[in-house]
Amino acid sequence: QVQLVESGGGLVQAGGSLSLSCAASGIIWRIDVMGWYRQAPGKQRELVASISRGGNTNYADSAKGRFTISRDNAKNTVYLQMNSLKAEDTAVYYCKGSVVGWDGGVNDCWGQGTQVTVSS
Repeated sequence: QVQLVESGGGLVQAGGSLSLSCAASGIIWRIDVMGWYRQAPGKQRELVASISRGGNTNYADSAKGRFTISRDNAKNTVYLQMNSLKAEDTAVYYCKGSVVGWDGGVNDCWGQGTQVTVSS
């Protein structure tokens, strides 16, 4: 019903930059908080950054000063600009949206993920 599709992942050298996008589609009344998470091999999925509908942001300590999350509510899209990338940023990056349906129900919806690999 609701699909989130990430794009922009790839291979980049340490110190480089990468931009991720995630667009939601389907039957959507609105999307409240949206966020980016990542999961490295052998580790649990962790929050990287989140953003409210009004633009309030929250970052993991590891992302502060390097990553910037933003969104376009009209496009139901969330972005993650990643700068000064490090090898430890290597992971599958997932976007999540708290989707409010026409019936008022709220569901956390996840994208399929996009691989980000940072070479050192």
